[in-house]
Amino acid sequence: MTGWEIMKTRGISTMHGLHTFKSSQSYYSLAARDIEREIIPALRDQQMGLIVWSPLAGGFLTGKYTREHQGSSEDRHAKLAFPPIDTERVYPILDVLQDIARAHEATVAQIALAWLLHQQAVTTVIVGAKRIDQLQDNLGASGLILNEAELSRLDEVSRLPVEYPGWPFMELDEDIIRKHGQN
Repeated sequence: MTGWEIMKTRGISTMHGLHTFKSSQSYYSLAARDIEREIIPALRDQQMGLIVWSPLAGGFLTGKYTREHQGSSEDRHAKLAFPPIDTERVYPILDVLQDIARAHEATVAQIALAWLLHQQAVTTVIVGAKRIDQLQDNLGASGLILNEAELSRLDEVSRLPVEYPGWPFMELDEDIIRKHGQN
């Protein structure tokens, strides 16, 4: 649901004394932070949980895909690109994930999952492991602690572009003014 739909259903439930939604199951990952625009603010406002599905963007954030290696013709992404991913936007994210993974002696998937587990709005994450080794690898993310510098790097490289109506409310600094002109 969208943010306004969450608010509307909760309002109707409250008005009629009905049970209301307690959580949202939404697609969220370093490759797709779109729910930060309106869904996460609605969930926070309503003190609702967030259950994340496809936290590794359909396997794209596992580390097996790179600019040089697009995977095999048997991979799920070759057959069905779901969820849809802007690969050119995600490759720089993968570069940072790989760097942080090396520092932690962890996998790219573990760092991507650990980032999600560090997000305040996230209640739980649904992993879609097909094999026991994938599940074991995914579970390894639960013990990883990313430091502020690592979280900042991941936030910076994956941050959504600012769109209206959000941009009038950002603090304008000299870099933004220089980059976009003074109009």
